Amino acid sequence: MSAGPLQGERVVEIAGLGPAPLGCMMLADLGADVLRIDRPTGPGLSLVPFKQDTLTRGRRSVAIDLKAQGGADVVRRLTDKADVFVEAFRPGVAERLGIGPDDLMTRNPRLVYARMTGWGQDGPLADRVGHDINYASVMGAIGAIGERGRKPVPPANWLADFGGGSTFLVIGVLAALVERMTSGRGQVVDVAMVDGVATLTAMAHSMLAADMWQDERGVNLFDGGAPFYDTYECADGRYVAVGALERQFFAELVRVLDLEDRVPGQHDMARWPEMRAMFAETFMTKTRDEWAAVFADVDACVAPVMGLTEAFDHPHVRARQTLVESDGVVQPAPAPRFSRTPGAVQRGPRSPGEDTVDALADWGFDADEVRKLIDAGVAARPHEPEHGVYGARP
Repeated sequence: MSAGPLQGERVVEIAGLGPAPLGCMMLADLGADVLRIDRPTGPGLSLVPFKQDTLTRGRRSVAIDLKAQGGADVVRRLTDKADVFVEAFRPGVAERLGIGPDDLMTRNPRLVYARMTGWGQDGPLADRVGHDINYASVMGAIGAIGERGRKPVPPANWLADFGGGSTFLVIGVLAALVERMTSGRGQVVDVAMVDGVATLTAMAHSMLAADMWQDERGVNLFDGGAPFYDTYECADGRYVAVGALERQFFAELVRVLDLEDRVPGQHDMARWPEMRAMFAETFMTKTRDEWAAVFADVDACVAPVMGLTEAFDHPHVRARQTLVESDGVVQPAPAPRFSRTPGAVQRGPRSPGEDTVDALADWGFDADEVRKLIDAGVAARPHEPEHGVYGARP
């Protein structure tokens, strides 16, 4: 098994929720040796039972009480040997714990110190709580999603948490590691979900500037406003997704739907309601899978709308093994793919503290030190929290 392109890079991760864990999962998939520091007791930082928590896969877990005397010392010693440190505290918390940038980077000037927050390290909202829906809303992204005249729709927590958060965490860490090859120095990476979401809206801002986008949901080219870029219900109550933007794909769409002689011009916006009604009526004549078969070999940008449980069995997903099953859990395979140094799922999810003894030994602590840390309650052996951060476990 290849260790991936990040083989040799060592990461210390302070356990958190959502975007930071996914980002560290991706770093582990790419071959980094990621050590996750979990809480020794109390609610676990997970929304699902640990053995099913894909976001914690690929790294070992050490349980350390950061508030105990000596807890911060353990983290400082670990980061002395690390290339990257990842934390997702509110601004100022890491400093109060004694593991802020100055505490760690003075000892290890090559350390890349990544900070994941929703609002960023400064600004009027920096100290405020929030979730994906809040960060994406402030940036105008949630307000742009949904049908015309209907309320905004949050796209689960995929937009700010994972699109604007995890993705930019990985980008920032990798960019800092590349820069370090020249300068020999690490730096602080301020990963704010609001900043990431702003970047994701770049095309919409360009179209606004060119008077090609209205600041209203459900009336634009990519938001369901155009009838040739929308979803349609089929005879069985399921849906197909149509994305026939280009002229040639639109021509194929109306040809297969047998609407060539009746459909209005593609960009005749005044007649879009008429076009949408034609499409809706036609798609109701067959089931979703029947339409999928009809369009299987047609370049019209039509695809079945799959459920999460269905996607695993889609022929393309199967062929590329985009989703894999490990220990009974369906999950995404490592991405992106590399020709010489492919990434891999290094190990399954671990319970908090499952690797405390072995991992601390591998990172430079001798057996007597580890025993004393455990006896003092600074470190802990494996435990399975009875409930997650949001309440009782299922």
